[in-house]
Amino acid sequence: MSGPVNYYLDEHVHPAVAAGLERRGVNVLTAQAAGMLGATDEEHLILALRAGRVIFTQDDDFLRFHARGKEHAGIVYARQRTHVGHIVRGLMLIHEVLPAEEMRNHLEFL
Repeated sequence: MSGPVNYYLDEHVHPAVAAGLERRGVNVLTAQAAGMLGATDEEHLILALRAGRVIFTQDDDFLRFHARGKEHAGIVYARQRTHVGHIVRGLMLIHEVLPAEEMRNHLEFL
């Protein structure tokens, strides 16, 4: 049985998303905390895969990685200007209902 989804937030995600998830007990790693500011999108995807973390992003380049079949631990995407509260609620729902193994190479839209 797989454990819960742990998230990796790319560098353009508002810090309030990480704070909201952490307050709810979700394991979150931000690009800043990982020392990945300025890394390429592919480097972010690789780090998340190696760490077994679902990446949350608002960068549509990650949609292209998924479409090309690039391996990943899971991608959750929301458009720019999506309200922080909506993002946190969506990520919490995924965390609560989908085990990490079901997110592998899976894309979810918020």
